[in-house]
Amino acid sequence: MKRVRCPKCDNYITFDETKYTAGQSLVFQCPECGKQFGIRIGVSKLRDTQKVENNVESPDEEAHYGFITVIENVFHYKQVIPLRMGDNVIGRYQKGNPINTPFETVDPSVDLNHCTLNISRDKKGRLRYTLRDNNSNTGTFVDNVEIPPRERRIIEDGTLFTIGATSIILKTNENEA
Repeated sequence: MKRVRCPKCDNYITFDETKYTAGQSLVFQCPECGKQFGIRIGVSKLRDTQKVENNVESPDEEAHYGFITVIENVFHYKQVIPLRMGDNVIGRYQKGNPINTPFETVDPSVDLNHCTLNISRDKKGRLRYTLRDNNSNTGTFVDNVEIPPRERRIIEDGTLFTIGATSIILKTNENEA
C-alpha cells in the first residue's frame, strides 16, 4: 500500500500500487477538501523537488557517510536518509525550509530545524558523529537523556536518538569508520 498527500489540505490517501504499472498516471480526489490531483507511479517528484530546493546533488555525485533511519511511527512511514560530511541539519520537511536533511512527518513536536548531526574526521582519520540540539522546543534525547543546550554528544553506529515524538537510528558506513 502506498500513501499520497493532498497538495491542498495534506490529507493522506492510501491506494494499492500493485494494481498499476510504472509510469502510469493516476488522478485522485481528496475526500476531505475535494481537490483533484494527479501522480505518476514509480516517479517521485517530491524527492527531486527537495533536492532542487536544498541544492543537493544526486546520490551518485555525492559521497555518503552513513544514514539515519527515521523509524516508522503514527506520524509517517520509515524513511532512510543519507548523511554527508559536515553539518546535517535534521528537521521536519516543509517547502522552502533550507535544511539539508529533512524528513517527512506531521509530528507537531519536531521542529523545522530540530538538531544537527556533524560528521568529521578525528586525528586518526576515523569518522566522528556529533549530535547537538538546535534550541528546539521539545529537545533532542540520546538514550532517553536530553542533550542540554549548547552541548554536543558523540554518537556511534546504532545509536537511537529521539527528536520530539520521533525516533531515529544512526547507521554509519563501517568501511569508512
